[in-house]
Amino acid sequence: MARMRSRQYGPDLTPPWKRRQPAPEVPAEPDLVVEEVTTGFCGAVIRCEKTAQGPTVTLEDRFGKHRVFPMEPRGFLLEGRVVTLVRPTAPPPQGPAGGVGPGRTASGSIAVPGARARVARAGRIFVEGRHDAELVERVWGDDLRIEGVVVEYLEGIDDLPSIVRSFSPGPDARLGVLVDHLVPGSKESRIAASVTDENVLVVGHPYIDVWEAVKPSAVGIPAWPHVPRGEDWKTGVCRALRWPDNTGAAWQRILGSVRSYKDLEPELLGRVEELIDFVTVGV
Repeated sequence: MARMRSRQYGPDLTPPWKRRQPAPEVPAEPDLVVEEVTTGFCGAVIRCEKTAQGPTVTLEDRFGKHRVFPMEPRGFLLEGRVVTLVRPTAPPPQGPAGGVGPGRTASGSIAVPGARARVARAGRIFVEGRHDAELVERVWGDDLRIEGVVVEYLEGIDDLPSIVRSFSPGPDARLGVLVDHLVPGSKESRIAASVTDENVLVVGHPYIDVWEAVKPSAVGIPAWPHVPRGEDWKTGVCRALRWPDNTGAAWQRILGSVRSYKDLEPELLGRVEELIDFVTVGV
């Protein structure tokens, strides 16, 4: 059966081939966004403390809620990968605002100067729409070219089962699918569950549209507005924010505010990394 996962379906979303590898130690620098594996709580590092029971880390989620967790081995997910957080030993290097510093791609990976794009793999990553594809390219484009991964958009997933059959996935041609609003009980979750192929991985984020996966602070707004049911979501957002009634221009404004992975919500970050791992591992 196809593997369908989202943050709601379990805390440890790292693929098995990743979990079997030793977990790297990562300094718990301020603003580092991680996900605690037991509870699924996502947040940015606020501080680390030494207690009688051992070191702890305080995380703050996007709603401003704080939670304290022990810094246990293999206790956190960083961009979809299991890691062990350790206390930082020196002040973190300061890069440009919103950026990731020299020698890094927008996704936070180590840059490879002069690297040529790899010949495209047979495997693919499908996303729902053009905006999803452009956002993935914005942050992971350098990594995808080096790995030879092509991202295509579907204009919705209503016909996902037939699209998967037409693709003919196999061990050397894995297919990853990123779905918007993949939450229990949604239409999207029912469609995703109907895909049955071991060489297909369907994951998703909880947002109605990928616009919401961009942090409001990056866009310069206090929060994404609530849009009543029955109203076109993007049009409603423009109206609530008093932007011109032009969703294309609004998207360019949003996309232009994204400079690195730091401008995206962790619910999207981990899922894209998961798909890249799935379509590239062992191939």
